[in-house]
Amino acid sequence: MTRRWQGFLLALFACVALSGCGFALKKASYLPDDLRVLYLSGADSKSALYSNLKQALRRAQVELLPSPKLANGEDAVELHLYRDSLERQTLSLFKNGQVAQYELAYSVRYRLTRPGFEPVEQEFELYRNYQDDPDNALGKAQERDIILSELRELASRRIIRELSQL
Repeated sequence: MTRRWQGFLLALFACVALSGCGFALKKASYLPDDLRVLYLSGADSKSALYSNLKQALRRAQVELLPSPKLANGEDAVELHLYRDSLERQTLSLFKNGQVAQYELAYSVRYRLTRPGFEPVEQEFELYRNYQDDPDNALGKAQERDIILSELRELASRRIIRELSQL
């Protein structure tokens, strides 16, 4: 019986300690009801970010409309994805002057238009650093592509998170 009480007291202490330090589980990104059906448009509907966002919206159980009008002829909620861009800046150099490290800045801009509300435009940037190796150019190009793919995935998740707070 004492072992049971010790386990109970330990669990109780852990709960009190975690709640006292401000720890909280991250809430899932639940979209408001008026954003459960929307039209997704983009400056480049063939872009990788557009495809990632489309998949992320479907995973969030959003119905994507084929046109900006609802079946009853009213305007639908529209999420317009502007062109995304990637900039690369040099962070450091080797002694011989070749680039040793880059910083990638991935910029995303989008607009949410809801009937009866002012359009909301959002813009954000995501940053990543990576080491460059002039002797392994092909491998570093592939690494940059992988990092860019991860940045696109993070950007689509961030858009959904930001939509859930509107």
